[in-house]
Amino acid sequence: MARNVNAKDGIRQFVVGHLETNCYAVVSDGECLVVDPGAQGTQIAEALDDVKVIGIVATHGHHDHVGGVRALKEATGAPFSISRGDAERCQHALELSSHVFDVSGGSVEDAPEPDCLLAEGDVLKVGSRVFRVIESPGHTEGGIVLLGEDVAFVGDTIFAGSVGRTDLVGGDAEVLMQTLDRLKREIPPQTVLLCGHGVATTMERELATNPWFA
Repeated sequence: MARNVNAKDGIRQFVVGHLETNCYAVVSDGECLVVDPGAQGTQIAEALDDVKVIGIVATHGHHDHVGGVRALKEATGAPFSISRGDAERCQHALELSSHVFDVSGGSVEDAPEPDCLLAEGDVLKVGSRVFRVIESPGHTEGGIVLLGEDVAFVGDTIFAGSVGRTDLVGGDAEVLMQTLDRLKREIPPQTVLLCGHGVATTMERELATNPWFA
């Protein structure tokens, strides 16, 4: 499990699983919110033993974003949240992905039943940080973005120079384009976009260079 720690009181990044998913841990005032633990939930919990994990949230229900939820939840007792639109998907994530990806491996499991179903406008708080839920369907029916003061967790909706694929079950290219059009207005240009795979970017950079925003 690759690990990158930006700051003690900031955002920690773990690259997990066979698809190298970015799992993020928002740390503030000794509390921690984990975003997209796609695999290796036990190891993520061990790496966060210096903080109190108060929540686990997935930006969508694909196996490479929820595969470590069960183990992380068992290790920390933290509640798991996902959108209503992907709540059923995340509990059958391995089966739904098995015809496209090799989902074998003990560190990836179906997610448990969510403790909380997220919807547009909901607010997640960790320490002094606040994140607003923006519904962002297209990659899946129930994708969400978590928008904070200076960063946004965009899952597989936006990548540096690209966007999430729409050819998997639940994907819809037309809906994704509508989502991107909305995000252009919702996310301030200076916001750092923390993507589900690959490198971070900014909304300003994507508006200027990403062909999907043309």
